[in-house]
Amino acid sequence: MDKKKISRKELLKGPDEFMTLSEKVALFVREHNKMFKGGATALAAALLIYLGVTSYMNYMDKKGQTAYNNAYHEVINSFNQAPEKRDLKKSEELFDEVIKDYRFSKVSRLAPPQIAYLQFQQKKYDDAISLYNAFLKEDPSAEYRDLARLAVAACQEEKGDFAKAIEVLEGITSAPSGVFREEAMLSLARVYRLANQNEKAKQTLEKFVETFQNSPFFPLAKAHLAELS
Repeated sequence: MDKKKISRKELLKGPDEFMTLSEKVALFVREHNKMFKGGATALAAALLIYLGVTSYMNYMDKKGQTAYNNAYHEVINSFNQAPEKRDLKKSEELFDEVIKDYRFSKVSRLAPPQIAYLQFQQKKYDDAISLYNAFLKEDPSAEYRDLARLAVAACQEEKGDFAKAIEVLEGITSAPSGVFREEAMLSLARVYRLANQNEKAKQTLEKFVETFQNSPFFPLAKAHLAELS
């Protein structure tokens, strides 16, 4: 009598997806024992290791994403409160849990800049800068890299260190294909004015209106330029 085949749905039942998928692989090997004898043994072992690691990483990604979402929702809830009732400590703790408990998940690397943003909101600018710089050392994508650099510049601006803010912003605007070049140019013009470098601010705005005529920030740049004319 033929053995009753186990359906895919039945194999995937249970609360732990990593364990059920690993059991599925082991069951497959047992049922196809002849296939994995002789010279195919090493290949079978490699297949089991690969599937086991892949399953674990997928499992951690799902768990990490859930934890990250919970932390993010807590941030939103906090900012919906009146400033005097706002408590960002819990949000920081939740993002910290993502880093510690789900460090192998894809979203774990995005938790530090979220904590840095919370530090910025609490005027802990040096702590925020340290976290952003640590994030930048991981060489993230261009989009995340420019966002982090804009955040560092904002921290330096709030500290009153306009020279360092200008240095960071000039680095962003010097790249012709920068993702956030428009935002960086407007910020650079503003910081130039704060540093009493009005001529450089004017030149930056002139370049902006010449380069980004279809930008949603175009009217704002024109208005600031009119103030300097």
